[in-house]
Amino acid sequence: MIPAAAPAGAGQEAATAAFDLHAGWRLHPGVALRPEPFGALLYHFHTRKLSFLKSPTIVEVVRTLADHPSARAACAAAGVAIDEPATARLYLHALGQLADSRMIEEIS
Repeated sequence: MIPAAAPAGAGQEAATAAFDLHAGWRLHPGVALRPEPFGALLYHFHTRKLSFLKSPTIVEVVRTLADHPSARAACAAAGVAIDEPATARLYLHALGQLADSRMIEEIS
C-alpha cells in the first residue's frame, strides 16, 4: 500500500531523489491535518490543495515531523523500517510528493 495518494510514474524517481530524509521537516503552517478512518486529509489553505494520507503510519510520520531532528528520525519513531529499500522507496516518494505540493516544508 502506498502511504500517500499520488500518481505513479516517472515523477516518482524525481520526488524520491529530491527529498532529504536527513533534514528537519514540519507540516506547513498553512496546512490542516484532519484524521479520517482511512488515514487523514491534508488541506493547504494558501494553495487550496487537498492530499489524502492512506495509512495511520504516514499520518503519524507527518504529524510528528517537527518533533524530530530529521524525517528519518520521525519515520523511525513511527516504526517505519526506512533502511528496507522497498519501504524507503514508498515513504520517500510519499514525503517527496508532500514536499513538492508544499504540504510539508524543510526547517531551515
